[in-house]
Amino acid sequence: MTKLKRNGPVTLARALLLCAPALLLGACAAPPPPPVCDACALAQQAQATANQALATAQQALAAAQARSAEAYQRSLVK
Repeated sequence: MTKLKRNGPVTLARALLLCAPALLLGACAAPPPPPVCDACALAQQAQATANQALATAQQALAAAQARSAEAYQRSLVK
């Protein structure tokens, strides 16, 4: 085997100098996205909330239609 003739600190300094751009890019990178399970849980919670809002709106619509039908029937009787 051949023996390296370069000094250790000089080689380390060169390695750090060559890797500096990659290290800086890694430090500036955007944070990773949240885990998939958290995103799925949030989506399921939003879906449940939307379903509950839809059910409430449908009940309100049915009640409004019933009231308007009653009012129409009363107007026909008079």
